[in-house]
Amino acid sequence: MAQKITDEICWGIIGAGDVCETKSGRPLIQVPNSSVKAVMRRNSEKAKDFAQRHGIEKWYDNADDLLNDPEINAIYIATPPETHAEYTLKAAALGKPVYVEKPMARSHKECLSMVEACKKANVPLYVAFYRRTLPNIIKVKELVDNGSIGDVRSIDIKVQMTIENEIVGTHDHSNNWRVDPEVAGGGYFYDLASHQLDALDFIFGPITEAKGFSENQSKAYKADDITVGVFKFKNGILGKGLWAFNTSKASQYEMTTIIGSKGQISFPFWGDHHVTLKLENEPVKKFEFEVPEYIQEILIQTIVNDLQGKGKCPSTGVSGARTNWVLEQIAE
Repeated sequence: MAQKITDEICWGIIGAGDVCETKSGRPLIQVPNSSVKAVMRRNSEKAKDFAQRHGIEKWYDNADDLLNDPEINAIYIATPPETHAEYTLKAAALGKPVYVEKPMARSHKECLSMVEACKKANVPLYVAFYRRTLPNIIKVKELVDNGSIGDVRSIDIKVQMTIENEIVGTHDHSNNWRVDPEVAGGGYFYDLASHQLDALDFIFGPITEAKGFSENQSKAYKADDITVGVFKFKNGILGKGLWAFNTSKASQYEMTTIIGSKGQISFPFWGDHHVTLKLENEPVKKFEFEVPEYIQEILIQTIVNDLQGKGKCPSTGVSGARTNWVLEQIAE
């Protein structure tokens, strides 16, 4: 068991970019018993700008300088996946807990190296699969666990988006790391489907078998833009998915459906946070949920609690590595 941090969690952020700005930076500052001591970006002016706007006292343009800062006792890695393993191994060697963005790394092999390094150093490793803590996903798990739709038979994931999709907020693929496999491991399938497959791992347990096909049909960027896959959970539930990032606006659609012996649960992962329950001979029920302004807030609170021995974080390096394994099985 890693030694608990009884005092304040003093974070150092590596990669203070858009994710940090819109999802995680403020919670790391505002959650009780948590603060940010320093940020790092290779562009020192951008690092300084982020730090000054958020009231952070120090900024760096070199990751090693931040990692070795004695005032920092935990590291948040918010860079593209190509450096996740490198920085995690360095932080672990310094005895500092790690919170890393998703996908956890470019490959399952890199994920395993991260898990092993943190295990050897006796430090915790957390992954930013924040949907494990959101009320809509927790509601879905509750409905499944209490038998609302009977025995679960199958899961159907449909993601159909245009090449200029709005989820990642860019139309410029020439400088978009998410569609460069050397940086990201894969394309939008790795970036977005990782959230879905990890949430299903949270709801149903591990996926033990998976296979699929992946192609670059539009040739708009280096990564594949369409993937189909099938998968099987340890408990025998089967699933299938289509992730197409090359459709027309007329075909845009995104929904995950869980089919049971008595009905079904359907819910989107993006756009809004509703959950729909359909049962035989009963009115359709729609549950609406609000999420925090900074969507990683609840997960970050569980991380701080875990580090202080006051709770448990549901998203770890072990579970994150499982998700990377499934991505590889489907997209190979």
